[in-house]
Formats: sequence, structure tokens, C-alpha cells
Amino acid sequence: MTDQQQSPADAVTTRIGQAAMLLHGGDREEARNRLAELWSEIADSGDALDRCTLAHYLADAQDDPADELAWDLRALAAAEGVERTGGGTPAVRALFPSLHLNLAADYVRLSRPAAARDHLARARAATGALADDGYGHDVRAAIDRLSRTLGPA
Repeated sequence: MTDQQQSPADAVTTRIGQAAMLLHGGDREEARNRLAELWSEIADSGDALDRCTLAHYLADAQDDPADELAWDLRALAAAEGVERTGGGTPAVRALFPSLHLNLAADYVRLSRPAAARDHLARARAATGALADDGYGHDVRAAIDRLSRTLGPA
């Protein structure tokens, strides 16, 4: 394979990254369109980790909190699928605190505090998989912030 060629898996990762750049650059509609097109291509037969990543970005690209929740649930299901099939690496396990945190935030926006607290507890319980690095610190801090926002049960 030459430097100009990519494997199909690498091409999916590249396309997700390009759409994520659009999303972070503020072009939510174009990002959402590209991500949705890619989802239609890999939803049924794509790599579970790619589906997890893609669903995560699709969640972030949604304007409606219920749609965001649906995509975050798909991201969690894909990550759980990786774990079930024995592909659970430390990198995959490190996704779970963030995935549950995203779901907790979705449930807060949807005025479902009990579900939010459940996923916040799951996020906190999974933080042992996080490294002692910037990402780990950011996720832990976000869990603490959301916990303060929710307040006591």
C-alpha cells in the first residue's frame, strides 16, 4: 500500500476526523450531514469502535436533546459491543466514563434527574480506566461539575 492509499478502516477514521473538525469549527449542519452519510455506510457492518466514535460525534452534532440522547445511546451500545466481543482494550474502557457522562448530561437537559444520576454514578465508577493525563483530568472534572449541578438526590 502506498502512502496515497488508505485501508477502508483508515478511510472511515479519516472521514470521521474530517467531519469532527467541521463540527468543532462550527459547521454543525455540514458535519451532521457527513456523519449521517458515513453512518448509513457503516451502521450495519462497520467496526464497533468506529460506530462508537461516529455515534458520539453525531450526538454532538444534534440540536434536539432527544436526538442527542439517541446517538449517545448508540455510542454506548457500540462500546459495549466491543467489550462483549473481547476487543475491550484500555483505550476502549477509557471511553466509558465519557460515554456515561454524556448520557447523564442528556438526561439533565431532558429533565430526567434519576436517569442522569444513574449514568453519572456509572461514569464515576468507570473512572479507574482513565489515565492520569489531561483527558482523564478533564473527564473527572466534568463529572464533578455535573454532580454539583444535579445536587443531592
